[in-house]
Amino acid sequence: RQPQLLQDAHNSSVLNNDVVGAFLQGGRVARLRRPVEIQFWHNTVLDASNATCVFWKPGDGAGGAGSWSREGCRTTHREGTVICHCDHLTYFAILLLPPEALSPAQLASLTHISTVGCSLSAAATLCTLLLCCFSSTCCPPLSCRQRLRDNTTRIHMHLLTALLLLNCSFLLSTPMADGREGLCRATAALLHASLLCTLAWMAAEAFHLLLLLVKVYNIYIQHYLLKLCLFAWGEYAPAWPRLPTAWLPQHDPTQPVPGPAGLPTLAVVAVFVFKRDTYGYQTVNTSEHYRNMTMCWLTSLPAHYATLCYAGLILLFNTLVLGRVMMLLRRNRRQKGQARKDWATVLGLTCLLGTTWGLAFFSFGVFLVPQLYLFTILNSLQG
Repeated sequence: RQPQLLQDAHNSSVLNNDVVGAFLQGGRVARLRRPVEIQFWHNTVLDASNATCVFWKPGDGAGGAGSWSREGCRTTHREGTVICHCDHLTYFAILLLPPEALSPAQLASLTHISTVGCSLSAAATLCTLLLCCFSSTCCPPLSCRQRLRDNTTRIHMHLLTALLLLNCSFLLSTPMADGREGLCRATAALLHASLLCTLAWMAAEAFHLLLLLVKVYNIYIQHYLLKLCLFAWGEYAPAWPRLPTAWLPQHDPTQPVPGPAGLPTLAVVAVFVFKRDTYGYQTVNTSEHYRNMTMCWLTSLPAHYATLCYAGLILLFNTLVLGRVMMLLRRNRRQKGQARKDWATVLGLTCLLGTTWGLAFFSFGVFLVPQLYLFTILNSLQG
């Protein structure tokens, strides 16, 4: 009972602080055809999801101090007993895992899905932005009444720009975790700002949809798109290049042009300047601690919860708008052909308004793994 001698870099907990060593004099015993059976008795509620058989692997882990591994061991449970079936002899223990820990295989598959999905989204958003910038139909001559509806395309373009930044910064977050700390913090700040701006433009999409479908008549908001840009991006004096200004609102050339320095970005810049350690290396834990993954993201719990609250408020607003639109479509269900078309539109709006991001609030208990796969697939392909 000296677990402090077998402590890994993660300070992992073992059942009852019990470590059992089994050896044969005269040599190393490994790859047994008939596994050795070791039993651990306990009086707590355990199952295979939060208690697993492990052995001590010297020289592994951070700094070569050693770590716990479950290679070659199988775990079975009986009432009050955990039984280890291992094909070698060494030091054994029962590792207590967090209930939300993923297996290395699950983490690898989720990483692969998100990488492929974000790459496809980044390519699709970039192609769409280029097509719209080079198309003369993006900004045709409009009457005042038509301008609000034409702003739909322009708002889509801003959302696509935010999504492009989000996907690119996410793809950089893991490789940058292997580099210098300053670069990792900058990447984490870019990822955070891109996420906040993307959520803000989803809220702008919902607000615009509300104006189009609910308050159809007598709608005129002076500098409408400019105000949306102030909410989600902001403004500064230098003008953008000529092509992107085609999908910005008409404005006096002496006035500042909306650009990527808005309210969400300013908040991130302020945090980065005055409390830089909010960003840095974030470890995604697995059930085998020596197979964790590191990425550049938030390291502060208050900042993480603040981001969740921000996302929750926006998603609540978007969900209410989507529900209102569905009620309007239900009233028009007599026109069957049009109703089917409108319902197809609602399915598209479900993705456009980011309501699938609400799955992030179901990452607990039995919902964890299904939610992670659904969240990853739906949201990585949003672009």
